Amino acid sequence: MTSKEKVAALREEMQKNNVDAFIVYSADPHMSEYLPEEWQERAWLSGFLGSAGFVVITKDKAGLWTDGRYFTQAPIELAGSGIDLFKDGMEGTPNYIDWIISEIPANGKVAVNALATSHSNWELLYQKLNAKNLTLVDLPLLKEVWKERGTPSKNPIYTHPIDRAGKSVTDKISAIRQKMEEQEVTVHVISSLDDVAWTLNLRGSDVESNPVFLGYILITKNDAILFTDLEKMEVDARKQMDESWVKMMPYEEFYNHLRTIKNQKVLVSPNSNQSIFEALKIDNDFVKAAVPGNLMKAQKNETELEGFRKVMVRDGVAMVKFLYWLTHNAGKEAMNEYSIGKKLREFRAAGDNFVGESFGSIVGFKENGAMMHYSAKSEGSKEVTNDASILVDSGGQYLEGTTDITRTLALGAVSEEFKINSTLVLQGMIRLSMVKFPKGTRGVQLDAIARLPLWMHGKDYNHGTGHGVGSFMNVHEGPQNIRKDMNPQELLVGMVVSNEPGYYLEGDYGIRHENLIAVKESETTIHGTFYEFETLTFCPFFKDTIVKEILSEEEINWLNSYHKTCEEKLATHLEGEVKDWFLELVSPI
Repeated sequence: MTSKEKVAALREEMQKNNVDAFIVYSADPHMSEYLPEEWQERAWLSGFLGSAGFVVITKDKAGLWTDGRYFTQAPIELAGSGIDLFKDGMEGTPNYIDWIISEIPANGKVAVNALATSHSNWELLYQKLNAKNLTLVDLPLLKEVWKERGTPSKNPIYTHPIDRAGKSVTDKISAIRQKMEEQEVTVHVISSLDDVAWTLNLRGSDVESNPVFLGYILITKNDAILFTDLEKMEVDARKQMDESWVKMMPYEEFYNHLRTIKNQKVLVSPNSNQSIFEALKIDNDFVKAAVPGNLMKAQKNETELEGFRKVMVRDGVAMVKFLYWLTHNAGKEAMNEYSIGKKLREFRAAGDNFVGESFGSIVGFKENGAMMHYSAKSEGSKEVTNDASILVDSGGQYLEGTTDITRTLALGAVSEEFKINSTLVLQGMIRLSMVKFPKGTRGVQLDAIARLPLWMHGKDYNHGTGHGVGSFMNVHEGPQNIRKDMNPQELLVGMVVSNEPGYYLEGDYGIRHENLIAVKESETTIHGTFYEFETLTFCPFFKDTIVKEILSEEEINWLNSYHKTCEEKLATHLEGEVKDWFLELVSPI
């Protein structure tokens, strides 16, 4: 079926159920960003493969709302689907709820799948629709349309041992219970997959590139229960649960168990799915707040930080070998964006404790580099030669930690304009790397530092500057970030974030430079405590696209010092022509 045929089939189901509008969020019952295959409903329906966005279908119109990362990619993937692109966050783009209200008749009915709809979205929808005498209902209509939907994986659930986690399961649950006491709640529901995995020091592979498994946790004053597919639990994982006093129940029993809970005060994140709230709403009170373990997870302990440092050396060696191969073979042998991504994975896989990629590699040659989250297909991806620029954004999952790195380089002649823009992006990354900031600073307050070199030339980029990164966990992790949007979460010691400004010229090229950085304490003065960043990533930048005159002396010194550190960390793991090439790359500019 084409996307157009799928939408037509969905409209038939809507008509049978007297539904005027149906919303397909990009979500699963755990509100994940990256989804198990069987929950990729929006991608299946629309053909749009980005990680963010949702579709609204009415009787005669259809729209996809997504953010600036996908404004170039989305029109290409939506072509022929009959689904219009709405550029979320841009002036003139209507709010999707207001658009629905304007498009459906009086006393109309709007449907969603409550399992794949967050409580916060449900509440907002209900309030705005109810004010216009419109009805919101839970109807999983795609069940009847997506006949060949897959089933959950049977991949094993295994332990993430304390010598890598740095904190025991019992200590984590005890810390969570302490937060429950402070909030005077008796029951706590944990539904996000990374929070489940972190709390129990378990890992899995139910979601591509994310070492998580399908599961829920229920914590009371005396009990902790894991709901998951028990057949997938390895012996050591079961033993760890038993030793940590965590009971285990089948995944499919979760909602039935929730319905037995009465007269309790329940702590649950408003980002949990609406079905959880429906199961608990009778005879219980809610405290709608962030999951306490989410912030604990974000502040990496010293064991986890040391794990990052170890894998960054391993990952840096793989990146240098890959970049040598790429720069010396482009134009000499047949390769395309997809095959380059596979080759990069091979270099990483040669290192110890490699589990897989932390996300699908983004390899964009020439104009494809301007698509921020571009994904090259196995068939039809662009041939790569030695006559233009290429952007490579990739990462690895290792048992000790997670990596995410972007390098943009010239595989041949590039314009002076490209070199200037590449230098401005690098300058922004360097400035953020060097910054000191007082305790209590939010990411939004630092975002402008990375953008300023571009802003001074009337340029900008349409994505965040930094996202949180997990410890052998999801490559995108909250609650912290560095972006224009107002996020009240302050940056705290131990948080790991990306530092990735960029510049994109649609139809021509894209530039992004990215390292991972960790918040650490710098000094305490009469003005308070100040923090700074530790750069975790070790991989050189390419001097042939740097316009030295743009950089200040301080920025040049930072770059030379960074390259010296790369040499100290990586050179002993390299040899022969690769080492010689690398040593030239890291020589002072």
